[in-house]
Parts: sequence; C-alpha cells; structure tokens
Amino acid sequence: MASLRRQALHLLLLAALGMGAGLAHAASAHRAVISKVPPVYPELARHMHVSGTVVVHLTVAPDGSVSDTKVESGHALLSPAAQDAVKRWKFEPSSETSDMTVDVNFAGN
Repeated sequence: MASLRRQALHLLLLAALGMGAGLAHAASAHRAVISKVPPVYPELARHMHVSGTVVVHLTVAPDGSVSDTKVESGHALLSPAAQDAVKRWKFEPSSETSDMTVDVNFAGN
C-alpha cells in the first residue's frame, strides 16, 4: 500500500512539474529580431580593456518595441551601453507582450 501511495505521489509531482514548466515557457516566448542596434563600446571600458557579455531581461510590446529592460548580469561599465542598445531593437509583432533574455557581447580591443 505504501508503495502505491509513493507511486501516486511521484506521478502527481511529475505532472505538477510538467505544468509549471509549460507556464514558465509561455512567459518567455521567443520573437525574431527585426533590427538590432549595436551597443556603443564605452570609452572608459575600452581603455581599461573591459570586455564580456551583459545579460539583459527585456519586455517586448505587441508592436515589437522594447518597453522595459533590466540588466541581469554583466560588468557595470558595459551595462548601460547594453541597455541603451537593446531598448532600440525591434522585434516581430505579436498579439501579446513577451519577456525574454538576450546577451549583448562586448569584445575587447
């Protein structure tokens, strides 16, 4: 009897995890980028040989414009330039608002 309960609980847990994953995926939909504005490499970061990737979470409006951005990770000298660039990107239109994460790369010079 305990084995049967354990199996039932296991199945319920798997079902719950599957449903949660589906909801998380729907919240972060992929939309194609129509136009990307490259970031302007900050002069101070260039002189200090700072490079790397800035991860930006963004909200895309139904018309394809970026309505909100938030830096999730990356060097503080590069983050404002990454945000400024991503705010000017355009995505394909959709019937809903989308949340996604993008990487903005700064190669050292």
